[in-house]
Amino acid sequence: MKRLFIALLLAFPFCAYAQNETIISVVDSIPSLVERMIHKNDSAYRANFREIKSHINLEFYTSANAYFTGNEFDEMSFKINRVRLEIYGRLNKHLSYNFRQSFNRYSNPYSLDNLASSIEYANITWHASDRFRMVAGKQFVALGGHEAYINALRVREFSEFNSSVAVYQAGLMGVIQFSPSQQLILQVVNNRSGSDSDLYLYGRPDGIGPAKVPLLATVNWNGNFLDDALQFRYAASVGQLAKGKNIYYLTCGNTYEKGPLLAYLDVMYSREGIDSQQRITALQGQGRGMLPVTAQNAQYLTFIANVDYQFHPKWNAYLKGAYETGSIYEENGFFKAGRYITSWNAQACLEWFPFTSDKGFKVFAHYLYKGHELTENALALMAVKPHTQRVSLGIVYVIPVL
Repeated sequence: MKRLFIALLLAFPFCAYAQNETIISVVDSIPSLVERMIHKNDSAYRANFREIKSHINLEFYTSANAYFTGNEFDEMSFKINRVRLEIYGRLNKHLSYNFRQSFNRYSNPYSLDNLASSIEYANITWHASDRFRMVAGKQFVALGGHEAYINALRVREFSEFNSSVAVYQAGLMGVIQFSPSQQLILQVVNNRSGSDSDLYLYGRPDGIGPAKVPLLATVNWNGNFLDDALQFRYAASVGQLAKGKNIYYLTCGNTYEKGPLLAYLDVMYSREGIDSQQRITALQGQGRGMLPVTAQNAQYLTFIANVDYQFHPKWNAYLKGAYETGSIYEENGFFKAGRYITSWNAQACLEWFPFTSDKGFKVFAHYLYKGHELTENALALMAVKPHTQRVSLGIVYVIPVL
């Protein structure tokens, strides 16, 4: 494994790829906040203003939520779900940069990458040619799938799989653009941001040494067909979690997007020498008479299906569902081999865009149901995971500041 990572680092002049999408880009005609405040009636000034190479977006997402456990009402409260600041632009025709910070995450620096988890992007890209780009810094992990890739502001509730994977890591990444519709991505990043104590709920299992090369290598293929209506995002990843303990990802996204219809099906799989997602480890309950430990030899499988339909220029609706399983593939300690949990969620959402000229503002109503089925293996750990529901009414606004 160590030789594999070193070979990858030496062999590839890594390049960048289109990262987790920007909601409002420089090609949109939406005037920025500064443009609206200064010389808003001077078209010549606004045309020159667009020559500025830096662009700033402020992303805001808030909602009022009613929570239920089973059918019992728990509470209702307001929540600021996301506030993010994004700065991106070009220094010249060969160099561009991207910085994004979330104000809903921790600001203390992690030990491995020396960055706070609140900083999602901090990278610079070299555009060598139309067919070759290269990026260095903190970036989006190039997993396959549609849900993982799209901007988080478009998602009311992620699958447990994508919620459990740290998708922003420091490293090197690249893309070979074979054609306008075909690209191959090569990437090596850290597989964690901090120490083992930051990653594992109960620390690294006893008797297992630390990883000497805690990296994750990914090969990702993106292909569009039928005039970009059919889109595929497939990826395979391998990394080292600890000495003799590796992690493998196979992630696939299949999307159909044409006119008012958007539909996708994602398949996500991980095989983990140590339970890095911590979903089985977290099932250990109180009263067992044994200290909880981090599980080993875990595997997770997830299916995500979504259908969006914009039935009016100002209205969009979608239905979404996820089916997920968590298992132990080889017995370790008191974790027997077999399935531990099956989870599913069902979602329905109605979105209203009151201003057709400003796609960055919308009001939504959303319903979420999350169910869980625990097996005998999980019940032996005194696991408790009730069904939950949530009803939300909220606002999403992406403000083009500059």
